[in-house]
Amino acid sequence: MSEPLRLMAVHAHPDDESSKGAATMARYVDEGAEVLVVTMTGGERGDILNPAMERPEIRENIAEIRKAEMDRAREILGVHQEFAGFVDSGLPEGDPLPPLPDGCFATLPVEEGAAPLVESIRRFRPHVILTYDENGGYPHPDHIMAHKVSMHAFDTAGDPDAYPGLGDPWQPLKLYYFVSFPPERFEALAATLSARGLENPFEGWMKRIRDRDRPRWEITTRVHCSEHFDTAHDALRAHATQVDPNGFWFAVPNEVVAEAWPTEDYHLVRSIVDTEVPEKDLFAGVREGVRA
Repeated sequence: MSEPLRLMAVHAHPDDESSKGAATMARYVDEGAEVLVVTMTGGERGDILNPAMERPEIRENIAEIRKAEMDRAREILGVHQEFAGFVDSGLPEGDPLPPLPDGCFATLPVEEGAAPLVESIRRFRPHVILTYDENGGYPHPDHIMAHKVSMHAFDTAGDPDAYPGLGDPWQPLKLYYFVSFPPERFEALAATLSARGLENPFEGWMKRIRDRDRPRWEITTRVHCSEHFDTAHDALRAHATQVDPNGFWFAVPNEVVAEAWPTEDYHLVRSIVDTEVPEKDLFAGVREGVRA
């Protein structure tokens, strides 16, 4: 008998799991895999991005509200979720940038920040881990730190001499970066909208992506998951402080998005199993060897 496949997604804040890789997780849950989201911070310093939620009672209780939003999103996606327990670093602004708050996630030594993630890996025993690239997907201090601790945890969770007392060693088999907003995706969507005679609400976003100075990761793995795009949107709407339900993210029907680009995309960074790229499955090379 085969044991369940296990997927872990490492994210910086509540809501990140619903905007990056959510349909992929919903697909694998539907197929019987176990999926765990590890959220490194509570999002305590996040802005309120939905005008309807900009109220004093929301602002005063933002930490508790974001946890409740995470609970709703977790239920919608069907995943397990746990907080690593670190404090949001906030997104500094200004020139020069102000220092980060004392004790926040992004100021910690990597070894300290990785400890609860190592413990989660050893307890959950994921075969595959998803995380951000070295730029964090975008340069938020917590996203960059999430990348650093993910890489460190992948390398040390299987080492019996590392992190004694945090569980039995477990070595994940594959690690991927999210390739969440490839320009090609928005170009394909623009072409599909034009062919249908529809307005493209992503024009401004496309310009931001083109102008952004960041690594361009090859898409090694395309996971077909368009049948779960609606679930992903429902999970994202659950983070009501973070997304405007009337905003441009929801302006294009998912059937149009699926016609243009039916996948969520990843870059394979580490693999201890044999696999060939391009892939269509995050568990390629894993399924064959997973036995009870």
